[in-house]
Amino acid sequence: MPPAAAPVGDSANAVVEGQYWKANLRLLGILMTIWFVVSFGAGVLFRDWLDLFRIGGYPLGFWFAQQGSIYVFVALIFYYSHAMRRLERKYDLED
Repeated sequence: MPPAAAPVGDSANAVVEGQYWKANLRLLGILMTIWFVVSFGAGVLFRDWLDLFRIGGYPLGFWFAQQGSIYVFVALIFYYSHAMRRLERKYDLED
């Protein structure tokens, strides 16, 4: 017996969900790259150069290693929440 044909709406819905997940993974990749550059790059790789500058009396490289990367991470969480809300509206996947 041949498999039953899927309703037309299901096929269109699968395409929309595929586009949604592709956009979601692209956003995650960009945000994780930013976080990596800030936490590992600024806190470890570029620390010596950043230590030439001061913030609050402390070398900037030290500040990024201790607190700056955490602040950027929290800001990225808020941005991700906002961006996901826009994506869900765009693809009509709101709860």
